[in-house]
Amino acid sequence: MVLAIGGTLAFSPWNAPSVAQAELAAPAPAPSQVPQSDTQIKLSFAPVVREVAPSVVNVYATRVEQQAVSPFASDPFFSRFFGEGQFQSRPRESRALGSGVIVDASGVILTNRHVIEGATDVRIALADGREFAVDVVIEDAQTDLAVLRIREPGDATFPAITFADSDALLVGDLVLAIGNPFGVGQTVTSGIVSALARTGVESSDYEFFIQTDAAINPGNSGGALVDLDGHLVGINTAIYSQSGGSVGIGFAIPANMARLVADAGVTGGEIVRPWFGAKMQAVTSDIASSLGMTAPHGALIAEVAPDGPAARAGFVAGDVILSVDGVAVDDPSAFNFRLATKPIGQATQLERLRGGASETIAFTVEPAPSVADDMLATITGNSRFAGTSVRQLDAALAEAKGLPYDASGVIITAIEPGSPADRMGLRVDDVILALNDIPMDTAGAFSQTANQRVRTWQIILQRDGRVTRSIVSG
Repeated sequence: MVLAIGGTLAFSPWNAPSVAQAELAAPAPAPSQVPQSDTQIKLSFAPVVREVAPSVVNVYATRVEQQAVSPFASDPFFSRFFGEGQFQSRPRESRALGSGVIVDASGVILTNRHVIEGATDVRIALADGREFAVDVVIEDAQTDLAVLRIREPGDATFPAITFADSDALLVGDLVLAIGNPFGVGQTVTSGIVSALARTGVESSDYEFFIQTDAAINPGNSGGALVDLDGHLVGINTAIYSQSGGSVGIGFAIPANMARLVADAGVTGGEIVRPWFGAKMQAVTSDIASSLGMTAPHGALIAEVAPDGPAARAGFVAGDVILSVDGVAVDDPSAFNFRLATKPIGQATQLERLRGGASETIAFTVEPAPSVADDMLATITGNSRFAGTSVRQLDAALAEAKGLPYDASGVIITAIEPGSPADRMGLRVDDVILALNDIPMDTAGAFSQTANQRVRTWQIILQRDGRVTRSIVSG
């Protein structure tokens, strides 16, 4: 489970070299020898660690959860017999441990979102023992990254790490992992880059992980993966383990993706991501054969959003994207990652295959369309839908939610806990299609209709791909 972590040379018999010739041609192996000098004996990663360690912090996240007083509160039989309201609950405090990396001298720290998710209080401890309370600036579920800022830094400056170009990494490169495993304190482990562009690790939108055999354990999440120049190449995120401990298969978010989130946190802005405007699928062996490709690779365009960036650039269903700025694309995840790391407005070269011929297309990176105020609505006051926030569907949002580009309705973006909408059973990501036979084509239509005073509501909504109809009292 994942935890949040030779060729053959042939000779013709007529010109094959004799055994004697082969022995003469083979280079002599270098003789093994013990270290010959103090310098060779003292070779160490210590200089790299000394430079980087001050930039890595421990993260302590406190959560307050409600715990039932009775041990039978979670038993369905007793809940039905006594009623769910008969069991009292009391707050219970829990703490999570993780790691983080200082990315700006003013006190901005990058960590994993799952380390601080749901926390009511977050603190960090520096390598020198100083502790600070921090504010959560960004929580980005799409990358599982979060940005923290030290609340009261005073006149202090903090040792920020330098980002590396993670695209320059090669399998076999030496790397060091620095973090706080099991809460024992700052720990350094070494290994190599075992693989690149790993997918299927976490349920994030941008799966393109660095795999390493440097020991990574619970508590390392959010810590630094650095090269031998002391530069950040990745944020340690997950391990593959059946026991909960390290088995030499760890995963890190590449620095080129982490840098985008860190920069947004430093500037205090929001993360603006590129939008291509097309749905893609992997190229299978059968598809590759039908397209005349020698091997299955690339991202096959299955559907194009009307008037989206891809459509305006001339892409159509059936095109296969082979590379981005000369870097080969193996599958849709690779394409999504490559595009996501490009700045908005940058001119990018996309190589596509169409009709058996490849060509390079100039593509300008664009963001998703902005959301106008009239595309949002929040219901308050004396309404059965009070506590509901919705957004009108557009092509970009429909793509993100796995819906058809021409999907209509309003999608629920937030439900206030304990509100009438919450008690009615509405959920985030429900798509409300109609209320009392009135189509919910716009956020304005939903706001106007949901604020009406009626005795009963007939609600048609889509949840998890299924359309349901229900009637509730007003």
